[in-house]
Amino acid sequence: MKHSTTQQTQPSRRGPARRIGRTLALVLPVVLVLSGTLAVTRVNWSGSPADSVLAASDVSSAVGSSNAVSSRPVTRAPQDVLRDQLLAELQEKNPGVALTHLQQAVNGHPELAKRCTAIAKSLGRAAVRLYGASRAQSYARPVCDTSFASGVLAAHS
Repeated sequence: MKHSTTQQTQPSRRGPARRIGRTLALVLPVVLVLSGTLAVTRVNWSGSPADSVLAASDVSSAVGSSNAVSSRPVTRAPQDVLRDQLLAELQEKNPGVALTHLQQAVNGHPELAKRCTAIAKSLGRAAVRLYGASRAQSYARPVCDTSFASGVLAAHS
């Protein structure tokens, strides 16, 4: 009598349904994360569709019109004009509106992305001066990573 120590296994039956299931298990979470991220960036946080962001063409025209007033031409960088506009919005409305417009400006003009963190930090510091640390922190959004929140923290400490 022969005794076998190895067990006989059936040949694996991996059909197309199993392959499709595995593919969906890998791809579906990625698709959901990306679609959620894109949805958050497209949300109009200000609540008013009439709000607009200063475009690069508007920046050059705004700089040109300010040069006509002064006797000495002063050229300002687009990010400086944008920062000043957003700081004014922060004072007139609230930090949420300014952060929304910052995100829209960066989406519309990717060259501003290099300066986004500096602008968001300055907005955070200004928000602390106007609203106090806890109220300013309540306006934090994932714009330029967490630069607004670090600006709030820096002004609070």
